[in-house]
Amino acid sequence: MKEQTLQAKENVVAEIKEHIEQAKSVTIVAYNGVNVEQITALRNKYREADVVYKVYKNTMVRRAFNELGTTDLDEVLNGPNAFVFSNNEMVDGPKISAEFAKDNEEKFKILAGYMDGKAMSADEVVALSKLPGKEVLLSMVLRGLQGPIAGFANVSQGILRKTVYAFNAIKEKKEEEGAA
Repeated sequence: MKEQTLQAKENVVAEIKEHIEQAKSVTIVAYNGVNVEQITALRNKYREADVVYKVYKNTMVRRAFNELGTTDLDEVLNGPNAFVFSNNEMVDGPKISAEFAKDNEEKFKILAGYMDGKAMSADEVVALSKLPGKEVLLSMVLRGLQGPIAGFANVSQGILRKTVYAFNAIKEKKEEEGAA
């Protein structure tokens, strides 16, 4: 019986490690006092954004993080916690969590996070939630790159135009001299 229990726990730790490794970011939240309707609505928002919301025993999560080489989150893993795994965009889970936490301050709190092998404080997770998504960032970068290119094209076009005017002026002057 003990072997079955141990094996079940090892399976849960392996599942948690897999979620952590596949996620772009992990948000740890405390959900003390959130009712079923609120949590269902929150889960639906997460699901729409391809974000996984799971409740695991803190000891299992602690073991998974420790096996991945992170002990910085050990102090946060107390009490009723849930774990938000952002699979698509790193800002999706933190963004949805921060919005929900703002509306439910007493019942739902962001405790910490994890991204790129590093633990994050609650403030860092909230800062991450304020970043735009990947597509918005890409469009901002492209707009930034287009500015210098368009400027270079305009300058080049101006230089060519002045060169054509100069050649035209020389041509007209030679035609006047030849006619005289």
